[in-house]
Amino acid sequence: MDLNPFRLCSGLKVIGYFMILIVFAIVVLSYYAVVVLIWAPRLLDGGFTSFLSFTIIIIFHILLVMLMWSYIRVVVQDPGSVPENWKLVSEQNIEEGNSVALSDYASIENPTPTLSTEQIERRQSQSRGYCSKCQNGKPPRCHHCSVCQRCVLKMDHHCIWVVNCVGARNYKFFLLFVVYTFLITTLDTLVLLPSFIKFFRQSKNQSLLPGNIAVIFLVFVLNLAFSLSLLCFVIMHASLLSSNTTSVEVYEKKKSPQWRYDMGWKRNFEQVFGANKVLWFFPLFSKKDMESIPALHGMEFPTRSDVVD
Repeated sequence: MDLNPFRLCSGLKVIGYFMILIVFAIVVLSYYAVVVLIWAPRLLDGGFTSFLSFTIIIIFHILLVMLMWSYIRVVVQDPGSVPENWKLVSEQNIEEGNSVALSDYASIENPTPTLSTEQIERRQSQSRGYCSKCQNGKPPRCHHCSVCQRCVLKMDHHCIWVVNCVGARNYKFFLLFVVYTFLITTLDTLVLLPSFIKFFRQSKNQSLLPGNIAVIFLVFVLNLAFSLSLLCFVIMHASLLSSNTTSVEVYEKKKSPQWRYDMGWKRNFEQVFGANKVLWFFPLFSKKDMESIPALHGMEFPTRSDVVD
């Protein structure tokens, strides 16, 4: 019996549920530090201070709502899986000896009736259009996730922070979650910076309780760390988005002089965010986009006519 060491990766799901608790804990701490401790009390100061406090609190709540909305969507939305009946080779055609019915994406030779089932499966497993683990057809840009133990449509990566794979049907939600998290952590860092500096300059004359001071210190450090790390992440995914590439396709793209899925930055963007500009900033898709952009479903993707596989 063959041992599959990648099955141990499924244990990452347990860690992922813990990560969800960490995300909510950081959100609660940030809310307490930024709104409750620092800026809400200043609403009654009057003048510019009240106006600034009101503006910061409004922006903070807008970003928080968008962050949590995007986060919940990427957690609960299935990234896209291959239908169980999506077979690369028809068993009926194999039995009758007819020409093999392949999908537009298949890339194997036509088996003959003289081939054994074992030989057929071996040929299928060597094909880009078949997954030997799932025993099922494999659409283009589809990859098998060792954590989820299934093939994911246009898989980008398995994200432990969302306990889910990031694929064709939730990639937009993931990108929005990353962007809004970067924006709100940057905002938190900036609005807590004066209090952080004041903590060191007037450590002996603090009006806040030691526990609250510790919360402000911790939240500032956490938000600064997340903001800097997410900046690199945002830049990386902006580059991938502009070239219509997933994280797992980077190596494959390097081997190709021209990437066959790169349709220009505008069409690449629309294949992820849709063509409806009003909904670009929301974790939603319009009905029209879902009907007119097949790439949003993860089964079909336009390719460049000047690139030959």
